[in-house]
Amino acid sequence: MLVIIGAIIVLVSVLIGFSMAGGSVGSLIHISEFITIGGATFGALIIMSPKKVIVDLFKGILQALKGSPYNKATCGDLLKLLYGLARVVRQEGALGIEQHIGNPSASTLFQASPRVYKNHHLKHFISEGLALIVDGKIEPPQLATFLQQEQKVLEIEHHAAVGALSKTADALPGFGIVAAVLGIVVTMQSIGGPVEEIGEKVGAALVGTFLGILMAYGFVAPLAGRMEALGEQETAFLKGAAEGIMAIHEGAGPRDVAARARRVISTDCRPSQGDMTALFAAS
Repeated sequence: MLVIIGAIIVLVSVLIGFSMAGGSVGSLIHISEFITIGGATFGALIIMSPKKVIVDLFKGILQALKGSPYNKATCGDLLKLLYGLARVVRQEGALGIEQHIGNPSASTLFQASPRVYKNHHLKHFISEGLALIVDGKIEPPQLATFLQQEQKVLEIEHHAAVGALSKTADALPGFGIVAAVLGIVVTMQSIGGPVEEIGEKVGAALVGTFLGILMAYGFVAPLAGRMEALGEQETAFLKGAAEGIMAIHEGAGPRDVAARARRVISTDCRPSQGDMTALFAAS
């Protein structure tokens, strides 16, 4: 929601400033310019990005528009899940969690933490890490290495999508110039016509440059920055989950497991001590 509000502020500020300077907003609307810049930009994105990167990019944009899923409520669900899993291990041994990580859709623990269950990356990360514990053949250093490698893969995939969007932002001013040059070519074809017509065509050409710069620095580049911030939040949650998994493997108690995971997550997402007590009581 904040992304949408920010985009509206950028657009409205530009249009109001243009109107106050005596300009007509209607003179900025040229469909041909939008088609040239938008089509060329999308085509370049397809050329430089594999299919997975494009899919991840659009998913990331939608997530940025909806808002970050990594908040205090999600942190509470994560800690609640880790606490529940650790308690099962304490009571039944490592094999007790096999049914939960093998089929999360039928797991009462995962279902009780819906924000984790609906987050594919987080759910997969926890399930894969705990599956190694269930096997009973992995040492703590090996488990730590596996969790770090898994985090690295997810970070690389996220940075690939952000990088594609950043390169798109860098290309937009250039495509704006392309649209402007095409407009000048059209103007030169009418060079012998009325002055008003020539002026209108030159203005339309300049709109291409304006749109390319505005879209690059007013919308696309800031959106890439927002996606990068979401990636950092996801990394923090993955590190929290990894810390909880390591604690479970080391035989820590349920409260200690949740406490160790909590310390890794950013302070704005951490539940308070009072919330933690209520969480443990509800579990």
